[in-house]
Amino acid sequence: MFSDNPDRQRFEWAEKGAVVFADYRGAPERLAITHVEAPIALRGTGAAGRLMEAMADHARREDLKLVPICGYAVAWFRRHRDWQDVLA
Repeated sequence: MFSDNPDRQRFEWAEKGAVVFADYRGAPERLAITHVEAPIALRGTGAAGRLMEAMADHARREDLKLVPICGYAVAWFRRHRDWQDVLA
């Protein structure tokens, strides 16, 4: 399940009792994705990719622009060209 946690400035994806997260910073309309992390239990399961897709979908619906800084986020957007419209 996807959620925005503005108090911690991160997007979260809860799955199997664990949370994958993407830290962000910036203005409400333009967010830099600075770090993506999955707990050991979820690594290799595709959970981080599901977070990225949910985050991109959220950005599209809310008319947000994302700036991937984290290496994982940069690579994910390179592999998923259908989400280029959410990039700043």
